[in-house]
Amino acid sequence: MTSLLLILPLAGFILANLPAGRAFRRMCIVLPLVLSAVQVLLTLFPKASWWTAGNAAGLSLGFLRIDGISMLMLLAIGLVVFASSLISTATVRDERKNRSFVNLVLLSLLGMNGVVMVTDIFTLYVFLEIVSVCSFVLIALQREQAMFEGAFKYVVLSAVATMLMLTSIGILFLCAGGTSFTDLSSMIARNHADYTVVFAILMFIVGLFIKGGIIPFHGWLPDAYSSAAAPVSILLAGIVTKVSGVYTLIRLVVEVFGATPKTSQVLLFMGALSIVAGALAALGQKDFKRMLAYSSISQVGYIILSLGAGGALGIAGAVFHLFNHTIFKTQLFINAAAVEAQTGSRDLDAMGGLASRMPVTGATSVVALLSAAGIPPLAGFWSKLVIVVALWKAGHPVYLAVAVLASLLTLAYFLVLQRKVFFGTVAPGCDSVKEAGWRITGPSVAFSLIIIAVGVAVPFLLDTILLPIGRML
Repeated sequence: MTSLLLILPLAGFILANLPAGRAFRRMCIVLPLVLSAVQVLLTLFPKASWWTAGNAAGLSLGFLRIDGISMLMLLAIGLVVFASSLISTATVRDERKNRSFVNLVLLSLLGMNGVVMVTDIFTLYVFLEIVSVCSFVLIALQREQAMFEGAFKYVVLSAVATMLMLTSIGILFLCAGGTSFTDLSSMIARNHADYTVVFAILMFIVGLFIKGGIIPFHGWLPDAYSSAAAPVSILLAGIVTKVSGVYTLIRLVVEVFGATPKTSQVLLFMGALSIVAGALAALGQKDFKRMLAYSSISQVGYIILSLGAGGALGIAGAVFHLFNHTIFKTQLFINAAAVEAQTGSRDLDAMGGLASRMPVTGATSVVALLSAAGIPPLAGFWSKLVIVVALWKAGHPVYLAVAVLASLLTLAYFLVLQRKVFFGTVAPGCDSVKEAGWRITGPSVAFSLIIIAVGVAVPFLLDTILLPIGRML
């Protein structure tokens, strides 16, 4: 019942804003936790009777659809929203700000669910804007100067993306007479050499590059990720930019715009540029969250590179690494939240030896960084291997070399991070540091287990989920 995934967050938002007593308002803080947990269960057990009965009840909406990649993204959305919401209960002390966080997360959940299920490009744009507006406010929620600066940069660049996408939609509508994916795909197939159509497609893709923080359109991302409060950083880095930019790019390029040779060349070049530039920028960072932000840019480059390789294997690699990146980057930002909460700092040079004081955070950080660097047998290794094979089969040896060598850069900056934060002797001022509470370490352990489990289950996932998604798209 696709509509249920929109109705539940909207109903939760209404419920959280009913005029009621203080006790009721405090209870509503758990709404994102409950609804995201329900969403995870719905995606893990899609054939349950209480899930499929909605179609018979007439609750399905015609512009919504769930397929393999949608189901995978809905699972990722549920996991990240649950982790972010749980951590907010431990790190956001102000009751009023916590209520605001709940409202914005519920609307973001509604918007992201809509993005991954719609089959109409204008409706897709509406849901993208819901997510963007919520993100602006979430970044500046704590009302600090750095947060306002990060939010302002996001607003400005997102406005540019909005202008590009709306203009593109208008041109495509005039050419196709409709905005459904089917109408647009048929029109583009007939007019693939029309410069007006090509220009409209290019504008929309550039808008998505901005939303996804692809270099050179990444100006907002490091400031937004690093300045936002811990649960907001987890939400933004873990899933918001993945849904708004990367997933949408995969869906539209493959299903609507068409993976032409020129499009593939653009994607390959932009992916390789983001991989290398993001990794080099991460090497020079001294701020924990800022290093992770540039790492996100680099890892998203792998997804774009795999999409540019094309074919069922390239699409499977892009989708697989999109999911893996969501998991290990969410966990790393959770660990950054734990370190910041316990030490009061994000300065890498002011830390050291925290593994002896925060053993769970230190151990889970190793799992996530090794997965990000592509070390076997963790999940990140397998998705990068699929990308490398896809590039080889598509005849792109130069881009293959970039993908392999950049993994060494990834390992280098994450080892720097691990050494400065967790290894060595305990830094002055960190003697009294203790492990973070279970509301922070619990999600971190859970995401580590997912990384390990996905790595072990790769043969099953590749044959039954990922390659079928690639062939279907």
